[in-house]
Amino acid sequence: MKIFETHAHYDDEAFREDREALFDEMFANDIDTIINVGASFAGCEQSVALADSHEKIYAAVGIHPEDVEELTEARMAWLKKTASENEKVLAIGEIGLDYHYPEPAKEIQQQWFRRQLNLAADVKKTVIIHSREACQDTLACMRAEHAEQIGGVIHCYSYSKEAAQEFLKMGFYFGFGGVVTFKNAKKAKETARQIPLERILLETDSPYMAPTPFRGKRNNSAYIDYVAQEIADLKGISKEEVIAVTEENAKKLFAII
Repeated sequence: MKIFETHAHYDDEAFREDREALFDEMFANDIDTIINVGASFAGCEQSVALADSHEKIYAAVGIHPEDVEELTEARMAWLKKTASENEKVLAIGEIGLDYHYPEPAKEIQQQWFRRQLNLAADVKKTVIIHSREACQDTLACMRAEHAEQIGGVIHCYSYSKEAAQEFLKMGFYFGFGGVVTFKNAKKAKETARQIPLERILLETDSPYMAPTPFRGKRNNSAYIDYVAQEIADLKGISKEEVIAVTEENAKKLFAII
């Protein structure tokens, strides 16, 4: 049974030496589709290049909150043109808010988050949202820009099950990766147990956040099987059901026939 990996960063330098060999191995085994997600502007360019050169790889283009100070009007125009014209670009992301560090300033992050939400609406593409230590402001920006009309996924969901209900009201999906397998990931486990399977997507965030038993090592999409098994255990269903339903979820959200 093949798995749809909805969030990875194979443009990262961590894969410079063995990227193509990894693709060959993963696609020959459990992985069917990968969305390579942009974070920096250079990462967006590289994600598109990967998608253009590999049949089973798609791209998302968007600027991560930690990198929004590199955004310009010219780069916003590039994002819009690329998302509009390249059929392999499925989403705008990852975009959002991250208050873990003091910079960029919250106001700057919010400005560019809202601008990129608007861009997604303009090009009629879904969004991949990164939100860390910024739950209420993320919700406020999403409500202000009518994110319920755009659709998307909260990547690497880390907030409470109560907050999850607010994102569910907007019709959003939830991305779960290696964190849900960690023993101390109480919030992620509670949320994965509570929300409908029809709103869950599988992801790894490779090369980051490898699941148990690979925690601390370089992550890759082959390890997504451990995420599927954890969600299956939390919900008391089979891993095969998790894989099948999350694949359909991903195809629906990202408009892949």
